[in-house]
Amino acid sequence: MKIRIDTHTHSVASGHAYSTIDELARGARRRGLRGFVLTDHGPGMPGSTHPYHFGNLRILPPRICGVRFYSGVEANIMDLDGRLDLADYLCIRLDFVMAGFHDICYKPRNRDENTQALIAALANPFVDAISHPGNPQFPVDQRAVVRAAVEHGKALEINNSSFRIRKGSDASCASLAELIAAEGALVVCGSDAHYWRDVGKVPLALAVIKAAGIREEQVINASERGFMNFIAGRKSARITAASKAPHA
Repeated sequence: MKIRIDTHTHSVASGHAYSTIDELARGARRRGLRGFVLTDHGPGMPGSTHPYHFGNLRILPPRICGVRFYSGVEANIMDLDGRLDLADYLCIRLDFVMAGFHDICYKPRNRDENTQALIAALANPFVDAISHPGNPQFPVDQRAVVRAAVEHGKALEINNSSFRIRKGSDASCASLAELIAAEGALVVCGSDAHYWRDVGKVPLALAVIKAAGIREEQVINASERGFMNFIAGRKSARITAASKAPHA
C-alpha cells in the first residue's frame, strides 16, 4: 500500500511551520506523490492566519510544481458541541476539512467529555475527517468514535508525526487502528508535515495501518481516484448543509 495524496501539510501560514506552498509541492513531487492538501491550522490557533487565508486559497492553481494542489484546513475543535474555529461559508470553499484537538484551543478533559466533543465534530456536516484522534493527551471512547465515523461517513487519521511528538501514541493509535479495521471505518494517512522534507513521509503510520489489517480500500488517500471521489461527495454534503442552514 502507498499513499498517493498527503492530506496533512502545513505552510508558514500556520505560524509554527517553516515552508512555503511551493516548497511543500516540491516536497510532494520529490516523494513521488500525485498531490498534497494544504491544511494550515485554523485561526483559533495562536500564531496562525486570518480566515481570509482560507477564502483566498481559490486563487491558487490546481497544479503546483507538477503535483495536484488541494485546499484544506486543520480546524480546531473548540468546545463540547464540536464547534470549529472556521466559518461554514469558508469550509464549503475548501476541498478537505479536517478537525482536531489542540490543547491551546480545547483544554483536555475527561474521557466522556472528549468523546462527546469528537462525536459532535464527526456529526458536524462541515467536517470531513478528524486529525490525530489517537492522541493520548485527549483520551476518548475509541469504539464510540469509530462507530460515529462510520455512521457519518467520515475519515479518521493515522498521523505519522504522532509517533514522534505525541508520547504514548504507539499504543493508542494501534488500538484505534484495530477498531477501524473491525468496524470498516474510513482512514486517512497524513504526514502532518511542518517542513517540506516531511511531505509524504508516512512509514510509521502505514506500519500501524498494515499491522491492524486495515484494507487498502478503507484508506481514502491510497489512490488519487479514491481521494477525489471522497472529497467530491463530502464537498457536495457541505454545500447541501449550508443551503439548509437557518442563515442561508
